[in-house]
Amino acid sequence: MGSSTQKQSQLALDLVETGDANQDASAVTTHIPDGISQRMLYNDIVHIAWPSLVELTLTQLTSMADLMMVGQLGAWAITAVGLSTQPKFLLQTAFMAMNVGATAMVARYKGAGEQEKANGIMRQALLMTLIFAVISSIVGFIFSEPLIRFMGGNDDLQAINGGTAYLQIQMLGLVGFALTSTITAVLRGVGNSRTAMIYNLVANIVNIIFNYILIYGHFGAPRLEVAGASLATIIGQFVAMILAFISVIGGKYYLHLRLRDGFMPDWEAIGKIVKIGIPAMIEQLVMRIGMIIYSKTVASLGTVSFATHQICMNVQALSFMTGQAFSVAATSLVGQSLGKKRPDMAQAYSLRTRRIGMCVALLLTFIFFFFGRYIVACYNTDPVILDTGARILMFVAFVQPFQSSQFILSGALRGAGDTKSVAKIIFVTVLLVRPGMALLLINLFHWGLEGAWVALVCDQLLRTLLVWRRYNSGKWKTIRV
Repeated sequence: MGSSTQKQSQLALDLVETGDANQDASAVTTHIPDGISQRMLYNDIVHIAWPSLVELTLTQLTSMADLMMVGQLGAWAITAVGLSTQPKFLLQTAFMAMNVGATAMVARYKGAGEQEKANGIMRQALLMTLIFAVISSIVGFIFSEPLIRFMGGNDDLQAINGGTAYLQIQMLGLVGFALTSTITAVLRGVGNSRTAMIYNLVANIVNIIFNYILIYGHFGAPRLEVAGASLATIIGQFVAMILAFISVIGGKYYLHLRLRDGFMPDWEAIGKIVKIGIPAMIEQLVMRIGMIIYSKTVASLGTVSFATHQICMNVQALSFMTGQAFSVAATSLVGQSLGKKRPDMAQAYSLRTRRIGMCVALLLTFIFFFFGRYIVACYNTDPVILDTGARILMFVAFVQPFQSSQFILSGALRGAGDTKSVAKIIFVTVLLVRPGMALLLINLFHWGLEGAWVALVCDQLLRTLLVWRRYNSGKWKTIRV
């Protein structure tokens, strides 16, 4: 493909020479190569991170708007959506994990200047995603009600019915969401986060419009309540899928999906994706199992407490978006740098990404600490929910700086293909520490919802420490993919 069709901004990385594959990566220092300035590095990071930040933040704001609109129906409706959250994430585990492998490999090939191999990874990733998503959607649809009951909805029939309907509709749209997520992953691998921002922004607008129409039954539409919120989400996701495919079929952004190239399995490419993706899948499975145990423990506190918990988790997820956006930049830039055999550039990018992320995290700390009650009031004005939610958001405020560092350095490790170490850390913190402490603090010490959030804070602190130690070891610089 000619350069005229590759609308790809030049990075500082493009200005340095390809490194020596035999160099001692452990000897790399924090020295910036000659001809490269601090400003150039920060510009590269922001160039990739800001569209991801806009995209992810708007997507989460849409999710928050969903929950706010549903919350007007009562605490049962918030609980219904909350009970479906972890089963939905669990059913997305396989293809989301393979997306990690696809992002890392596309970034490596982009750094190495091997465009056709990057395109090959994209095709194989889409093929794998289609297979995994079809299987997950069928299983999820059939077992929606048992999954909702398992999550702790046995005592509230209204929440069970609402959660089941919500999850079944989500399963109907899972394939479209999955394929879009894979295209987003490979675009991020080459540093193109702007395109995903655009099509997800359109999808979010569609989602909000249909929320208003379908939840409450406006403009002659039926009043579908919780089911309407779910249907609005998959309509938006379908729009995003169409626009995502248009972006890669057009071939304007380095990656080019050509139907004539076919989608027959390429076992070498699949093997490379799986090599990175399997540890990521184990990480995601472990995380989901831990989160399910954690959520079930909180659900045992009752509908109002779980609704409060779901609101605060929804708000915390907004803060995830900043960490994830800068994590996207770290993954792409580290992967491309190592593909070009420049671990010095990988380290320079990741450290500066962490600095920017920390500044944003401190701003969020201030907002959640001082304005928590007003944020919770946007969802529900029940006095108990308001008082408890405001206290819980102080926990959310406290973990922001640690959470940001953990996200960004984990993204750097994934960009290097070091998914095994991240999976081990997740196993210890999310499967053992968080649910174990939650069970102890809620059932033995009777700390209620605050006990669950003390457990979450301990998880985040330990996870940050372990990720930081792994990154500082420098072993990620020498991983072969």
